[in-house]
Amino acid sequence: MTRFALGLPALFAMLSCAAAPNPHVVSDTAGTGGAGNSPVVMQQVGAFTPRLTRKDQVKRILPHNVRLAVLEDGKARRTASGVVIGNEKTAEGLVSYVITNAHAVEMDDLKEPRLVAIVDNRADSTEYGAQVVATGAVPDMDLALLKVPGLSLAPAQLAADAELELGDDVVVAASPFGRALSLSGGMVSQVEWDKESKTPRMVKTDAAIGYGASGGGIFSLETGKLLAIVEGYRTAKVGFAVAEQNFSFDVPMPGETFAAPSSKVRLFLQQKGFSRLLGNGATGTGSGTGGSQTASR
Repeated sequence: MTRFALGLPALFAMLSCAAAPNPHVVSDTAGTGGAGNSPVVMQQVGAFTPRLTRKDQVKRILPHNVRLAVLEDGKARRTASGVVIGNEKTAEGLVSYVITNAHAVEMDDLKEPRLVAIVDNRADSTEYGAQVVATGAVPDMDLALLKVPGLSLAPAQLAADAELELGDDVVVAASPFGRALSLSGGMVSQVEWDKESKTPRMVKTDAAIGYGASGGGIFSLETGKLLAIVEGYRTAKVGFAVAEQNFSFDVPMPGETFAAPSSKVRLFLQQKGFSRLLGNGATGTGSGTGGSQTASR
């Protein structure tokens, strides 16, 4: 009887430890089990890891993104967005590689163009000279890779193909109309799969974007990984008459922002001889009212 009564404190300590919500260690060193007994040690297994808040996840996503501008005579002739996809240390110093759209960095129509990547801070902006080192054929592979010496932003991690699901919450980071980085939220509204390769070949989101968002990143709000690169958005032309004059404008269609999935980005890098960057964070026209659709970029 005496032995049973003396063992109760140890029993209660064990039950209390097993029910505790946080992992901790309980050691019975009071000698309740008699002299020479080993300490009783209990530890909870599989502790709950708190999920990042939306604000915290966005803070992780923002440093991967830049805005791009093609300048001539000190003026912006073309603007776009881009995502840092890799870094390298060279004899000249650190170099970052930025993925964007091929159509966004076309400069054949300009006499003396200069391409820059811009990082916006709260108080100022910093420009870095950029060079196009690889381009794909539009429209099948509307991607381009830029080399940006001196840029030291962290590279984004490419999502695996299996991580792309309809309805996934996403955030689009881009610089529409050549202004500072902005965000829009939505979900994955469509995924087109290639029947032969079994990989995604096109992604759509209902997140709203504007002109200049081409090359922007579509990120998973759950994991922070890069799901796709914005290529453009589809619009509907709306026409109306006022005082015997006809007017029309293009309205972006919800769910019709289309993008190149991470699988296409990986394929592009491999085809262009930049597979080494995959180790830097990669895993796996019409008219009339309500008329036909047009693609805007």
